[in-house]
Amino acid sequence: MSNRQRNFILFDDVHRDHLLPFAFIRPVAEIRIGILTIREKWEKWIGYPFSYLTPDYLQEKYTLVSGDENILVNSSVTPNAGLIEEILTLKSGEVLLKDNLLVAGCFDKSSLDSFTGNIPEGFTTKQVLPDFVQISRLWHIFRLNGDELRSDFKILTEGRTSQPVSPTNNLINPGDIFVEGDVNMEYVTINASKGPVYIGRNTEIMEGSIIRGPFALCEGAILKMGTKVYGPTTIGPYSKVGGEIINSVIMGFSNKVHDGYMGNSVVGEWCNIGAGSNTSNLKNNYNLIRLWDYAHGREIDTGLQFCGLFMGDYSRCGINTMFNTGTVVGVSANIYGSGYPGSFIPSFSWGGAAGFETYRLGKALETIQTGLTLRQLEISETDRKIINHVFSLTGLYRKSV
Repeated sequence: MSNRQRNFILFDDVHRDHLLPFAFIRPVAEIRIGILTIREKWEKWIGYPFSYLTPDYLQEKYTLVSGDENILVNSSVTPNAGLIEEILTLKSGEVLLKDNLLVAGCFDKSSLDSFTGNIPEGFTTKQVLPDFVQISRLWHIFRLNGDELRSDFKILTEGRTSQPVSPTNNLINPGDIFVEGDVNMEYVTINASKGPVYIGRNTEIMEGSIIRGPFALCEGAILKMGTKVYGPTTIGPYSKVGGEIINSVIMGFSNKVHDGYMGNSVVGEWCNIGAGSNTSNLKNNYNLIRLWDYAHGREIDTGLQFCGLFMGDYSRCGINTMFNTGTVVGVSANIYGSGYPGSFIPSFSWGGAAGFETYRLGKALETIQTGLTLRQLEISETDRKIINHVFSLTGLYRKSV
């Protein structure tokens, strides 16, 4: 059967819980790492659209499309040529494993309908031979961002020619700098000697900015005057960023407009970082960092010496907020005040170092809509339902902190 007749689906498994809070409002496949989201990577490599098999409360927005023959791919896995070759040779009733990880499988309609994330009875198992990248912990998003950025850069730019840039810019290793159309960039220094730099369509890099790759500025994003960026860093679509950033991912539609340091961090969509706010990414005693993990319900060892902030979607902080090393902030939290607010801040929390109270759902939704209005957008009823569900899901964490 040809690939055109096959149906492609990205499925969430138990690793989803380790990727909360980012997986609260999206399937794992919609996490951005490198230049593209995981889904966009698979669609670029395969050449066909993917749908989603994800928790029920997300399924209305992120729909599942099923067919007579369905190729299911683990959404925490990113593509490469060797892995795709093995996946496309799967026959109905076969699955690919890497040790105990279900990587992919070929399902008919009835076996798909009864699929629970485990290997169905009677399926033939095959071990995956090629190595591949799996995003199964929060810190993988920034730790593996450089490798994914290089991979995405290659597939997005191969056989294409970069747009010319103004001679006022200082480009180091210009062969690894790719600029899409309608970019506004003057008096900027870009050093691609340590990794490629991708500048997306309709972006702006204001004068005095200094960029060291690997780096991606996605469509519609803006770097403010004098921004300093050390790779590997990704600034997602329509984000506005300033200050100093190193080895971080901002997924999209978020603002860190003013001065302040962000290192080894991941920020979701529709977040706002107040002026002068800073993230600690290294302990004073150089000890390895522990991080809150939703799957365990406690802090776990990361094995990392450098680890900063993980801020879930729709969250924001006031001016001069100070984040401890290895801080996890949930969805739609509002943080302000002096001092360090703690290393785990539950979703829909309002407050700071002096303590938190519940950010009432109605008020949170009102603030979310205000942020969207600034970009001439309206919150959809589907998104409203997702946010309502996340508020219910996360109540137990607010009671325990």
